[in-house]
Amino acid sequence: MARRRLRSKKLPLKVRFYLSLIFLAILVVAGIFWWGKNGWDWDAAVDALRPAGTPVSTGFAHSGISTYSTASDVLGTLEVRQPGEVTGYSREMFGKAWSDVDGNGCDQRNDVLTRDLQNLKRNENCKVVSGTLVDPYTGSSVDFTRGEQTSQLVPIDHVVALSNAWQTGATLLSESQRAQLGNDPLNLQATTSAANREKSDADAAHWLPQRGYQCEYVGRQVSVKAAYGLWVTPTEKQAMERVLKTCPEQPAYRSNVKK
Repeated sequence: MARRRLRSKKLPLKVRFYLSLIFLAILVVAGIFWWGKNGWDWDAAVDALRPAGTPVSTGFAHSGISTYSTASDVLGTLEVRQPGEVTGYSREMFGKAWSDVDGNGCDQRNDVLTRDLQNLKRNENCKVVSGTLVDPYTGSSVDFTRGEQTSQLVPIDHVVALSNAWQTGATLLSESQRAQLGNDPLNLQATTSAANREKSDADAAHWLPQRGYQCEYVGRQVSVKAAYGLWVTPTEKQAMERVLKTCPEQPAYRSNVKK
């Protein structure tokens, strides 16, 4: 009988379950703390767990644009500064939208649609009537048909958002240079309306496309900033470096319209 009295009672199953959860949570928190303290890149680790997208072949990639150096090397030449004020920014500060900056007789929106869409149909005035976009930002496909309610399904995104450009040096550019930046094919990409809204005016530290297009996307951002003398913020540069580490041979691109 004495032995039975000395024998401890087992904790109820429910109590043991909750204690196990608490212990596991402590281990996770301790692991994250140790990870951060020892210099591990948490953002890169989280990104690595996401499904890798299939590299997207875009119209841009086959547009004949010339390359030079690597995006990583060009990024190293960009000035690093904190963002300036957004005060004074408006779309009109970057010239008339979709101006024919390359002088081919077609406005830039239709030039970009022609470049980026497949199964293309155009009328005699170079306006794109229909086609299919394989959106590099999301990897999804969307059919384009010109029309009052349907054209908006395929907007043209500024790879370096104009608001971001304004805060990172575009205030120092002339009116004609800002008009070139706002209509430079290097800085324009057809995408889906959902991706365009989600990205908004974010830089690489706050928004990136699906992983299959991140290298070219960052390569284009670096190239635009180099062409127009814009700077990068510290967090923006870190995000760009993180992407370019996965593709050290990613080229930088030369603007065909920057004078």
